[in-house]
Amino acid sequence: MAAASLHMEASAREDCLYCDGAKQLVEMFEWEVFLTAGGTDELGPCGISSGQATAMDTLRTTLRRMAAEATVWGRITHRVYDFGTVPDDWSRRVIFKATMDPAGEVRFERIAP
Repeated sequence: MAAASLHMEASAREDCLYCDGAKQLVEMFEWEVFLTAGGTDELGPCGISSGQATAMDTLRTTLRRMAAEATVWGRITHRVYDFGTVPDDWSRRVIFKATMDPAGEVRFERIAP
């Protein structure tokens, strides 16, 4: 009641100053590098990008730099952020797994939905 009298009601999608319309979704691509040693995977460098190609290029470059240090692999995760909601695992899906082949090239394998 107090919020309404001060005109501080909860924001709606239609009231958002930064939204273009009724539906505002943001797609992001997370890249993660894992180091495998002694049978366990440890998280290494990671990041996020708004473009899938950028995330793949960054992951490829990072894997090549780290290949001499340990057995490394990576993955690209697609995540959708919706206005006014908290991100959860339902909005997150692994779409690529990346490995190094014996020649030192990074190979991406598409993960089926």
